[in-house]
Amino acid sequence: MKTLRRISKNRAFAHVRLLTAVLLVLAAAALVFLAVSPPAVAQPTARTDPLTPKFSAAVAFDVSPALRDLPVTKKHVADPSKLLDIRPERGPRAQSKGHKSGDKALQTSSQVSAAGISALAIPSPLANFEGLSNQDNFNIFGFRVNPPDPNGEVGPNNYVEIINLVFAVYDKNGNRLLGPIDTGSLWTGFAVPDCTDPSGDPVVLYDQFDDRWLISQLTTRGMNPNGTFNGLPFYNCVAISQTGDPTGAYFRYAFITSNPGTNSTFFPDYPKYGLWRNSYVLTSRDFGSKGEYGISVYALERGRMLQGDPNARSVHFFLDSAVVPLYLIGDGLLPPDVDGHTKPPKDAPAPIVGTQDNDATYGATSDALNIWELSVKWQANPTASIVLKTQLLVASFDSIFPCGVVPSAFAGQPTGRDCLPQPGITDGGQYLDILSYRQRPTFRLAYRNFGTYESLVTNQSVEALPGVAGARWYEIRRTGGSYSLYQQGTYAPNDGVHRWMGSVAMDKKGDIALGYSVVNGTNVYPGIRYTGRLAGDTLGQMTLGEGTIINGAGVQTTLNSRWGDYTDITVDPTDDCTFWYVNEYYAVSGAPLPAPLGADTRPWQTRIASFKLPGCQ
Repeated sequence: MKTLRRISKNRAFAHVRLLTAVLLVLAAAALVFLAVSPPAVAQPTARTDPLTPKFSAAVAFDVSPALRDLPVTKKHVADPSKLLDIRPERGPRAQSKGHKSGDKALQTSSQVSAAGISALAIPSPLANFEGLSNQDNFNIFGFRVNPPDPNGEVGPNNYVEIINLVFAVYDKNGNRLLGPIDTGSLWTGFAVPDCTDPSGDPVVLYDQFDDRWLISQLTTRGMNPNGTFNGLPFYNCVAISQTGDPTGAYFRYAFITSNPGTNSTFFPDYPKYGLWRNSYVLTSRDFGSKGEYGISVYALERGRMLQGDPNARSVHFFLDSAVVPLYLIGDGLLPPDVDGHTKPPKDAPAPIVGTQDNDATYGATSDALNIWELSVKWQANPTASIVLKTQLLVASFDSIFPCGVVPSAFAGQPTGRDCLPQPGITDGGQYLDILSYRQRPTFRLAYRNFGTYESLVTNQSVEALPGVAGARWYEIRRTGGSYSLYQQGTYAPNDGVHRWMGSVAMDKKGDIALGYSVVNGTNVYPGIRYTGRLAGDTLGQMTLGEGTIINGAGVQTTLNSRWGDYTDITVDPTDDCTFWYVNEYYAVSGAPLPAPLGADTRPWQTRIASFKLPGCQ
């Protein structure tokens, strides 16, 4: 495994959370004993006994001061050469076996004719402004971090951006109204002091049904600097705004994480949140103090949290890789996140979606989408269940990109994460991470209720052409409780440009927009682009060509090759048409520092932009 650097000495930044060899062995053993062949469509028989829900109340609750009243101060002073690696990726990674199956949903043209009309050009951005940057981390903490984990949400009047390790509030013209503020400041004075640490993996959601904001982060004090557990618990810290003003006061909650069966402490890595009818749904990639690995699925009691009820409950399911075949949960599952103003049908289960690749190492024998269903009833005696509902075969794809195979200190290592070249970079150790080898879809799983059917869209990075990254996207439909794969496509115009780290969403008309990162090894610096299609266009095709949010003008020179780990596209609730997208890029190349630091004196930046697709009003 590529050596990753942890620089900070403060336990508030104990982010180097390494997976032990024992855990790898256990996960591999689970495959040997529990793998089953996926059926042609789905007969999810891998787990026949019901998984046990664990209901619990929040362990702490209070009300924050108004965020607008928080002081903005520099909290730490550190060596400016230090680069903090946020949440190092864990788990086995497979070496590429070559472009084996090929991509059977590949779109190699950048623009195709829409159904019945001539090809339309993608509209230019409406708003387009600078977001937070790594320099903001340096100004507050005295060091920089990688990766940024860009995440953001749009409301009626504001855009809220949150990254590692700061957040900010803007108006829709890009004027910054609040911030940058470190993510731990939201929890100042809270009864669980762990929440006051800016620990990374933050998430922001806008709840359009009640005009509220959700901001969350995990805690890390239960992890020692060397990645071992120390017996302290971990928490999901969740704040709900009292009103629609994101700069106001918040109801603050802490929910403890543990194994429902053994009460082992669980580190809730890579948390992803979504809005559902009666719950906020959360998934995380969990590592237990007793060697466990699996995916946790939580539902948080939305109704009580909106009211500021200190007795708000959560329910937790742990999909243990020692019981559930690893390919059915992979490296993460995504919860649904409702777009639009129509709620899911009453009592409809929340779909939880993952992906699998038969060329990966987790035992899958087909390329497929795995769909779990979470059902929760918040009543005096609450009930909950989770089941593997179905498995949808998809067109073949390759997720195991040829990383770590160019001249570098890590050449040929199966765990290499140096994947995508940059202009002027000759050291393969400075190539960018694609993260496609992780067996999971990429944030978000955007949901819409169209009345006669429900729609879900998501995406993942793949090796679209030999040695070329592309974005595979899916639209899943649920009709009368049954799922089908309505359409799929891999956007990879045959121009030598890598497109990856995407995020996809759908407007009220059923049009789809996809944003992503771009780079190549010659003249395309790390930048941000987008594409789209109209609802009536040829299935599986992004018909509108490609738009540019910003062209990169520099490269990432640090030996920490992290990129992402995700980006975020959301839909404006005011018109249900306008897409808002946040991603990272480089405006200026970094100047590498002497070994063994490998840090970068110039920071990454983020960019926030909005755009509409033709005809949506």
